[in-house]
Amino acid sequence: MSVIARLLSRRLPNPPLDARRGLEAAAQWLARAQDATDCDGVSANYDVTKRQWAGAYPETTGYIIPTFLRYSHVSGNREYRERALRMAVWESDIQLPEGGVRAGTMDATRIVPTIFNTGQVLFGWLAAWQETQDTRFRDSVVRAADWLSAAQDPDGAWRRFASPFAAHALNTYNTRVAYALAEAGHALGEPRYLDAAVRNVQWALTQMRANGWLENNDLEDNERPLTHTIAYATRGILEVGLIAADGAFVDAAAHIARSVAQSQRRDGALPGRLDSAWRPASRWTCVTGNAQMAIIWHRLAAATGDTSWKPAAENAIRFNLSIQNLTSVDGGVRGGMPGSHPLKGGYMKNRYPNWAAKFFMDALMLQLETD
Repeated sequence: MSVIARLLSRRLPNPPLDARRGLEAAAQWLARAQDATDCDGVSANYDVTKRQWAGAYPETTGYIIPTFLRYSHVSGNREYRERALRMAVWESDIQLPEGGVRAGTMDATRIVPTIFNTGQVLFGWLAAWQETQDTRFRDSVVRAADWLSAAQDPDGAWRRFASPFAAHALNTYNTRVAYALAEAGHALGEPRYLDAAVRNVQWALTQMRANGWLENNDLEDNERPLTHTIAYATRGILEVGLIAADGAFVDAAAHIARSVAQSQRRDGALPGRLDSAWRPASRWTCVTGNAQMAIIWHRLAAATGDTSWKPAAENAIRFNLSIQNLTSVDGGVRGGMPGSHPLKGGYMKNRYPNWAAKFFMDALMLQLETD
Protein backbone atom coordinates (compact mmCIF):
# COMPACT_ATOMS: atom_id res chain seq x y z
CA MET A 1 0.00 0.00 0.00
CA SER A 2 1.35 3.45 -0.91
CA VAL A 3 2.04 6.13 1.69
CA ILE A 4 -0.86 8.21 0.34
CA ALA A 5 -3.23 5.25 0.52
CA ARG A 6 -2.15 4.53 4.09
CA LEU A 7 -2.80 8.13 5.08
CA LEU A 8 -6.22 8.20 3.43
CA SER A 9 -7.29 4.92 5.03
CA ARG A 10 -5.90 5.87 8.44
CA ARG A 11 -8.65 5.79 10.97
CA LEU A 12 -9.21 7.84 14.07
CA PRO A 13 -10.79 5.99 17.00
CA ASN A 14 -14.38 5.16 16.12
CA PRO A 15 -17.18 6.25 18.44
CA PRO A 16 -18.88 3.50 20.48
CA LEU A 17 -20.48 0.85 18.28
CA ASP A 18 -23.83 2.08 17.02
CA ALA A 19 -25.84 -0.11 14.64
CA ARG A 20 -27.89 2.78 13.27
CA ARG A 21 -24.83 4.88 12.59
CA GLY A 22 -23.10 1.93 10.93
CA LEU A 23 -26.17 1.32 8.79
CA GLU A 24 -26.34 4.93 7.65
CA ALA A 25 -22.61 4.99 6.86
CA ALA A 26 -22.85 1.80 4.77
CA ALA A 27 -25.82 3.24 2.84
CA GLN A 28 -23.87 6.41 2.13
CA TRP A 29 -20.89 4.36 0.95
CA LEU A 30 -23.10 2.42 -1.48
CA ALA A 31 -24.58 5.69 -2.75
CA ARG A 32 -21.03 6.91 -3.47
CA ALA A 33 -20.32 3.61 -5.22
CA GLN A 34 -23.32 4.22 -7.47
CA ASP A 35 -22.27 7.80 -8.16
CA ALA A 36 -18.76 6.60 -9.07
CA THR A 37 -20.04 4.94 -12.27
CA ASP A 38 -21.09 6.50 -15.56
CA CYS A 39 -24.50 4.79 -15.34
CA ASP A 40 -27.03 3.96 -12.62
CA GLY A 41 -25.29 0.71 -11.67
CA VAL A 42 -23.12 0.34 -8.58
CA SER A 43 -19.33 0.06 -8.75
CA ALA A 44 -18.19 -3.46 -7.93
CA ASN A 45 -15.53 -2.34 -5.46
CA TYR A 46 -13.09 0.30 -4.34
CA ASP A 47 -9.38 -0.57 -4.55
CA VAL A 48 -7.47 1.08 -1.71
CA THR A 49 -4.04 0.68 -3.30
CA LYS A 50 -5.14 2.28 -6.58
CA ARG A 51 -7.66 4.65 -5.00
CA GLN A 52 -9.96 3.61 -7.81
CA TRP A 53 -13.57 2.49 -8.20
CA ALA A 54 -14.25 -0.53 -10.45
CA GLY A 55 -16.88 -0.64 -13.17
CA ALA A 56 -20.59 -1.06 -12.53
CA TYR A 57 -21.54 -4.62 -11.60
CA PRO A 58 -24.98 -5.79 -12.80
CA GLU A 59 -25.09 -8.87 -10.54
CA THR A 60 -24.68 -7.13 -7.21
CA THR A 61 -26.44 -3.93 -8.25
CA GLY A 62 -29.44 -6.23 -8.69
CA TYR A 63 -29.57 -7.38 -5.11
CA ILE A 64 -28.69 -3.95 -3.73
CA ILE A 65 -32.09 -2.79 -5.05
CA PRO A 66 -34.17 -4.52 -2.33
CA THR A 67 -31.65 -3.38 0.31
CA PHE A 68 -32.03 0.27 -0.71
CA LEU A 69 -35.82 -0.01 -0.92
CA ARG A 70 -35.94 -1.46 2.56
CA TYR A 71 -33.53 1.15 3.88
CA SER A 72 -35.66 3.90 2.38
CA HIS A 73 -38.63 2.65 4.40
CA VAL A 74 -36.58 2.12 7.57
CA SER A 75 -34.86 5.51 7.42
CA GLY A 76 -37.61 7.56 5.82
CA ASN A 77 -35.05 8.81 3.28
CA ARG A 78 -36.68 8.60 -0.14
CA GLU A 79 -33.36 9.25 -1.90
CA TYR A 80 -32.61 5.55 -1.54
CA ARG A 81 -35.93 4.55 -3.12
CA GLU A 82 -35.12 6.77 -6.07
CA ARG A 83 -31.62 5.30 -6.32
CA ALA A 84 -32.98 1.75 -6.18
CA LEU A 85 -35.49 2.38 -8.96
CA ARG A 86 -32.82 3.95 -11.16
CA MET A 87 -30.78 0.78 -10.65
CA ALA A 88 -33.79 -1.35 -11.64
CA VAL A 89 -34.45 0.65 -14.83
CA TRP A 90 -30.77 0.35 -15.75
CA GLU A 91 -30.88 -3.42 -15.16
CA SER A 92 -33.90 -3.73 -17.45
CA ASP A 93 -32.19 -1.63 -20.09
CA ILE A 94 -29.13 -3.94 -20.17
CA GLN A 95 -31.00 -7.25 -19.76
CA LEU A 96 -29.84 -9.57 -22.53
CA PRO A 97 -32.32 -10.52 -25.28
CA GLU A 98 -32.78 -14.08 -23.99
CA GLY A 99 -33.66 -12.77 -20.51
CA GLY A 100 -30.36 -13.43 -18.75
CA VAL A 101 -27.85 -11.10 -17.09
CA ARG A 102 -24.25 -10.72 -18.19
CA ALA A 103 -21.27 -12.02 -16.27
CA GLY A 104 -18.75 -9.61 -14.74
CA THR A 105 -18.67 -5.84 -14.66
CA MET A 106 -19.70 -3.52 -17.47
CA ASP A 107 -16.10 -3.13 -18.60
CA ALA A 108 -15.75 -6.88 -19.24
CA THR A 109 -15.06 -7.48 -22.93
CA ARG A 110 -16.94 -10.76 -23.14
CA ILE A 111 -20.73 -10.46 -22.83
CA VAL A 112 -22.36 -13.78 -21.92
CA PRO A 113 -25.41 -14.62 -19.78
CA THR A 114 -24.82 -16.46 -16.54
CA ILE A 115 -27.15 -18.28 -14.17
CA PHE A 116 -26.01 -16.88 -10.84
CA ASN A 117 -25.97 -13.23 -11.89
CA THR A 118 -29.44 -13.54 -13.41
CA GLY A 119 -30.80 -14.91 -10.15
CA GLN A 120 -29.34 -12.03 -8.18
CA VAL A 121 -30.82 -9.36 -10.44
CA LEU A 122 -34.15 -11.19 -10.28
CA PHE A 123 -34.33 -10.13 -6.62
CA GLY A 124 -33.99 -6.51 -7.70
CA TRP A 125 -36.59 -6.55 -10.46
CA LEU A 126 -39.04 -8.34 -8.20
CA ALA A 127 -38.58 -5.81 -5.39
CA ALA A 128 -38.92 -2.89 -7.83
CA TRP A 129 -42.13 -4.36 -9.29
CA GLN A 130 -43.61 -4.95 -5.83
CA GLU A 131 -42.71 -1.37 -4.89
CA THR A 132 -44.09 0.33 -8.03
CA GLN A 133 -46.24 -2.16 -9.98
CA ASP A 134 -44.38 -0.92 -13.07
CA THR A 135 -44.89 -3.55 -15.77
CA ARG A 136 -41.38 -3.12 -17.17
CA PHE A 137 -40.02 -4.69 -13.97
CA ARG A 138 -42.56 -7.51 -14.05
CA ASP A 139 -41.64 -8.20 -17.67
CA SER A 140 -37.95 -8.42 -16.69
CA VAL A 141 -38.85 -10.82 -13.84
CA VAL A 142 -40.76 -13.12 -16.18
CA ARG A 143 -38.10 -13.08 -18.90
CA ALA A 144 -35.34 -13.85 -16.39
CA ALA A 145 -37.32 -16.54 -14.57
CA ASP A 146 -38.33 -18.21 -17.85
CA TRP A 147 -34.70 -18.24 -19.01
CA LEU A 148 -33.50 -19.72 -15.72
CA SER A 149 -36.20 -22.39 -15.77
CA ALA A 150 -35.40 -23.36 -19.36
CA ALA A 151 -31.67 -23.60 -18.60
CA GLN A 152 -32.16 -26.00 -15.68
CA ASP A 153 -31.26 -29.67 -16.10
CA PRO A 154 -33.88 -32.35 -15.29
CA ASP A 155 -32.19 -33.23 -11.97
CA GLY A 156 -32.51 -29.61 -10.78
CA ALA A 157 -28.88 -28.52 -11.25
CA TRP A 158 -27.67 -25.74 -13.52
CA ARG A 159 -24.71 -26.87 -15.60
CA ARG A 160 -24.95 -24.49 -18.54
CA PHE A 161 -24.25 -20.74 -18.53
CA ALA A 162 -21.74 -20.83 -15.70
CA SER A 163 -19.73 -17.69 -15.01
CA PRO A 164 -16.53 -17.48 -17.07
CA PHE A 165 -14.95 -15.85 -14.01
CA ALA A 166 -15.48 -18.85 -11.71
CA ALA A 167 -13.31 -21.96 -11.71
CA HIS A 168 -16.18 -24.47 -11.53
CA ALA A 169 -19.29 -24.85 -13.68
CA LEU A 170 -21.32 -26.85 -11.15
CA ASN A 171 -22.25 -24.94 -7.98
CA THR A 172 -24.39 -25.77 -4.97
CA TYR A 173 -24.45 -22.06 -4.09
CA ASN A 174 -26.88 -21.70 -7.00
CA THR A 175 -29.53 -22.40 -4.37
CA ARG A 176 -29.48 -18.61 -4.03
CA VAL A 177 -30.80 -18.53 -7.61
CA ALA A 178 -33.45 -21.03 -6.53
CA TYR A 179 -34.38 -18.64 -3.71
CA ALA A 180 -34.98 -15.85 -6.23
CA LEU A 181 -37.11 -18.16 -8.40
CA ALA A 182 -39.13 -19.24 -5.35
CA GLU A 183 -39.81 -15.61 -4.45
CA ALA A 184 -40.85 -14.88 -8.04
CA GLY A 185 -43.13 -17.91 -8.10
CA HIS A 186 -44.78 -16.87 -4.85
CA ALA A 187 -45.21 -13.22 -5.86
CA LEU A 188 -46.49 -13.95 -9.38
CA GLY A 189 -48.55 -17.01 -8.47
CA GLU A 190 -46.49 -19.07 -10.90
CA PRO A 191 -45.98 -22.60 -9.49
CA ARG A 192 -43.48 -23.70 -12.14
CA TYR A 193 -40.91 -21.22 -10.79
CA LEU A 194 -41.32 -22.60 -7.28
CA ASP A 195 -41.10 -26.14 -8.66
CA ALA A 196 -37.79 -25.28 -10.34
CA ALA A 197 -36.50 -23.83 -7.08
CA VAL A 198 -37.46 -26.94 -5.12
CA ARG A 199 -35.79 -29.21 -7.68
CA ASN A 200 -32.54 -27.26 -7.37
CA VAL A 201 -32.49 -27.54 -3.58
CA GLN A 202 -33.28 -31.25 -3.83
CA TRP A 203 -30.26 -31.62 -6.11
CA ALA A 204 -28.07 -29.53 -3.79
CA LEU A 205 -28.91 -31.81 -0.88
CA THR A 206 -27.54 -34.77 -2.86
CA GLN A 207 -24.20 -32.93 -2.54
CA MET A 208 -24.47 -32.75 1.26
CA ARG A 209 -22.39 -34.98 3.53
CA ALA A 210 -23.61 -36.31 6.86
CA ASN A 211 -21.86 -33.48 8.71
CA GLY A 212 -23.68 -30.84 6.63
CA TRP A 213 -20.79 -30.17 4.28
CA LEU A 214 -21.73 -29.25 0.69
CA GLU A 215 -19.64 -30.30 -2.28
CA ASN A 216 -19.07 -27.95 -5.25
CA ASN A 217 -19.58 -24.84 -3.18
CA ASP A 218 -16.86 -22.32 -3.96
CA LEU A 219 -15.78 -19.91 -6.67
CA GLU A 220 -12.25 -21.34 -6.76
CA ASP A 221 -11.44 -23.92 -4.06
CA ASN A 222 -14.13 -26.53 -3.42
CA GLU A 223 -12.00 -28.13 -0.70
CA ARG A 224 -11.93 -24.90 1.33
CA PRO A 225 -14.97 -22.82 0.43
CA LEU A 226 -15.50 -19.25 1.53
CA THR A 227 -18.03 -18.54 4.24
CA HIS A 228 -19.46 -16.22 1.56
CA THR A 229 -20.47 -19.09 -0.72
CA ILE A 230 -21.35 -21.38 2.20
CA ALA A 231 -23.80 -18.69 3.27
CA TYR A 232 -25.17 -18.26 -0.26
CA ALA A 233 -26.00 -21.96 -0.38
CA THR A 234 -27.38 -22.12 3.16
CA ARG A 235 -29.63 -19.09 2.74
CA GLY A 236 -31.00 -20.48 -0.50
CA ILE A 237 -31.86 -23.82 1.09
CA LEU A 238 -33.46 -22.09 4.08
CA GLU A 239 -35.56 -19.58 2.16
CA VAL A 240 -36.82 -22.08 -0.41
CA GLY A 241 -37.74 -24.32 2.51
CA LEU A 242 -39.71 -21.53 4.14
CA ILE A 243 -41.49 -20.51 0.93
CA ALA A 244 -42.28 -24.13 -0.04
CA ALA A 245 -43.11 -25.10 3.58
CA ASP A 246 -40.56 -27.92 3.40
CA GLY A 247 -39.28 -28.66 6.88
CA ALA A 248 -36.54 -30.96 5.60
CA PHE A 249 -34.96 -28.03 3.72
CA VAL A 250 -35.13 -25.83 6.82
CA ASP A 251 -33.56 -28.59 8.91
CA ALA A 252 -30.75 -29.02 6.38
CA ALA A 253 -30.02 -25.29 6.45
CA ALA A 254 -30.01 -25.35 10.24
CA HIS A 255 -27.53 -28.24 10.20
CA ILE A 256 -25.10 -26.22 8.08
CA ALA A 257 -25.66 -23.04 10.06
CA ARG A 258 -24.99 -24.83 13.34
CA SER A 259 -21.74 -26.27 12.00
CA VAL A 260 -20.57 -22.85 10.85
CA ALA A 261 -21.48 -21.31 14.21
CA GLN A 262 -19.17 -23.77 15.95
CA SER A 263 -16.24 -22.21 14.08
CA GLN A 264 -17.02 -18.67 15.26
CA ARG A 265 -14.13 -16.96 17.02
CA ARG A 266 -14.47 -15.28 20.39
CA ASP A 267 -14.42 -11.87 18.70
CA GLY A 268 -17.47 -12.82 16.60
CA ALA A 269 -15.67 -13.31 13.27
CA LEU A 270 -15.64 -16.52 11.25
CA PRO A 271 -12.64 -18.05 9.47
CA GLY A 272 -12.77 -16.87 5.85
CA ARG A 273 -12.57 -20.46 4.62
CA LEU A 274 -13.61 -23.77 6.19
CA ASP A 275 -12.58 -27.30 5.27
CA SER A 276 -14.78 -30.39 4.96
CA ALA A 277 -14.53 -31.10 8.70
CA TRP A 278 -15.64 -27.50 9.43
CA ARG A 279 -12.15 -26.57 10.60
CA PRO A 280 -10.69 -23.09 9.96
CA ALA A 281 -8.79 -23.00 6.66
CA SER A 282 -7.67 -19.37 6.82
CA ARG A 283 -6.47 -16.92 9.45
CA TRP A 284 -8.33 -13.98 7.92
CA THR A 285 -12.09 -13.49 7.96
CA CYS A 286 -14.44 -12.93 5.02
CA VAL A 287 -16.42 -9.88 6.12
CA THR A 288 -19.29 -10.58 3.72
CA GLY A 289 -19.60 -14.12 5.05
CA ASN A 290 -19.86 -12.82 8.61
CA ALA A 291 -22.82 -10.61 7.66
CA GLN A 292 -24.52 -13.31 5.59
CA MET A 293 -24.28 -15.88 8.37
CA ALA A 294 -25.67 -13.33 10.84
CA ILE A 295 -28.70 -12.97 8.57
CA ILE A 296 -29.16 -16.74 8.44
CA TRP A 297 -28.91 -17.12 12.21
CA HIS A 298 -31.46 -14.32 12.71
CA ARG A 299 -33.76 -15.87 10.10
CA LEU A 300 -33.54 -19.26 11.81
CA ALA A 301 -34.37 -17.67 15.16
CA ALA A 302 -37.45 -16.04 13.63
CA ALA A 303 -38.54 -19.13 11.71
CA THR A 304 -38.09 -21.65 14.51
CA GLY A 305 -38.66 -19.53 17.60
CA ASP A 306 -35.31 -20.72 18.92
CA THR A 307 -33.54 -17.65 20.32
CA SER A 308 -30.30 -19.60 20.87
CA TRP A 309 -29.38 -18.63 17.29
CA LYS A 310 -29.24 -14.94 18.18
CA PRO A 311 -25.94 -14.65 20.07
CA ALA A 312 -23.92 -15.89 17.10
CA ALA A 313 -25.71 -13.38 14.85
CA GLU A 314 -25.23 -10.50 17.26
CA ASN A 315 -21.56 -11.31 17.79
CA ALA A 316 -20.86 -11.47 14.04
CA ILE A 317 -22.57 -8.11 13.51
CA ARG A 318 -20.70 -6.58 16.44
CA PHE A 319 -17.42 -7.70 14.91
CA ASN A 320 -18.26 -6.17 11.53
CA LEU A 321 -19.30 -2.92 13.21
CA SER A 322 -15.97 -2.88 15.06
CA ILE A 323 -13.96 -2.89 11.81
CA GLN A 324 -16.08 -0.40 9.86
CA ASN A 325 -14.09 2.78 9.29
CA LEU A 326 -16.35 5.76 9.98
CA THR A 327 -13.69 8.48 9.97
CA SER A 328 -11.49 8.08 6.88
CA VAL A 329 -11.21 11.11 4.59
CA ASP A 330 -11.26 8.63 1.68
CA GLY A 331 -14.88 8.22 0.57
CA GLY A 332 -14.05 4.84 -0.92
CA VAL A 333 -13.21 3.59 2.55
CA ARG A 334 -15.47 5.54 4.93
CA GLY A 335 -18.56 3.51 5.80
CA GLY A 336 -17.67 0.61 3.50
CA MET A 337 -16.79 -2.95 4.45
CA PRO A 338 -13.56 -4.65 3.36
CA GLY A 339 -13.51 -7.94 1.52
CA SER A 340 -11.25 -9.46 4.17
CA HIS A 341 -10.04 -8.55 7.60
CA PRO A 342 -7.17 -7.90 7.73
CA LEU A 343 -7.53 -5.98 4.47
CA LYS A 344 -4.71 -7.97 2.83
CA GLY A 345 -6.52 -11.27 3.45
CA GLY A 346 -7.30 -13.78 0.75
CA TYR A 347 -10.71 -12.51 -0.40
CA MET A 348 -10.96 -9.24 -2.37
CA LYS A 349 -7.52 -8.23 -1.11
CA ASN A 350 -7.19 -4.48 -0.45
CA ARG A 351 -10.68 -3.88 -1.81
CA TYR A 352 -14.06 -2.81 -0.49
CA PRO A 353 -16.71 -4.78 -2.44
CA ASN A 354 -20.23 -3.44 -2.72
CA TRP A 355 -21.77 -6.76 -1.66
CA ALA A 356 -20.01 -6.63 1.70
CA ALA A 357 -21.78 -3.33 2.45
CA LYS A 358 -25.08 -4.68 1.07
CA PHE A 359 -25.18 -7.76 3.30
CA PHE A 360 -23.94 -5.72 6.26
CA MET A 361 -26.92 -3.39 5.79
CA ASP A 362 -29.30 -6.34 5.54
CA ALA A 363 -27.92 -7.86 8.74
CA LEU A 364 -28.14 -4.57 10.63
CA MET A 365 -31.72 -3.90 9.50
CA LEU A 366 -32.76 -7.42 10.48
CA GLN A 367 -31.17 -7.07 13.91
CA LEU A 368 -32.69 -3.61 14.53
CA GLU A 369 -36.06 -5.02 13.50
CA THR A 370 -35.84 -7.84 16.05
CA ASP A 371 -34.34 -5.84 18.95
